[in-house]
Amino acid sequence: MTSIKKAVVTFLKKEDGPTAVEYAVMLALIIVVCIAAITALGSTASQTFSYVNGQVASGNGAS
Repeated sequence: MTSIKKAVVTFLKKEDGPTAVEYAVMLALIIVVCIAAITALGSTASQTFSYVNGQVASGNGAS
């Protein structure tokens, strides 16, 4: 248990701590942008498939 404490104290004393936090914040922002893009693309794809489905159904006379 003391080795964990020493590791945490060493981590906090080093300047790597703020760098790790900066990377974590950057990663969080990238994830948010990716989720927004995937959501927008998913919505557009769903609308496109619905449109194509309607066109195919009306073209076959199966409406």
